Amino acid sequence: MSVTVTETAARHVSRQIERRGKGVGLRLGVAASGCSGLSYKLEYADEVGPEDLVFEAHGVKILVEPKNLPFIDGTEVDFVREGLNEGFRFRNPHEKDRCGCGESFRV
Repeated sequence: MSVTVTETAARHVSRQIERRGKGVGLRLGVAASGCSGLSYKLEYADEVGPEDLVFEAHGVKILVEPKNLPFIDGTEVDFVREGLNEGFRFRNPHEKDRCGCGESFRV
């Protein structure tokens, strides 16, 4: 069981934590929403919770609450720039479908 982060995403997260002046990593989870059922939820974490699962790659910690892991186990978090747009991308082996706008997914 794991969640990974690409080197590009790790650099982006490290820069953002440095700009914030605090933080231990990136918290990844899911929330019920959208037309396909689930959406990814990301936030910078200032501390590791007592039940958090911690995955580390390229010097960056990804924190996941145990209840979210079945939906995102094996996911790779990437950071992509395309023209003027930039953002996180998720390669989740459990995704069965994704809505047309790309905001939600189904497992």
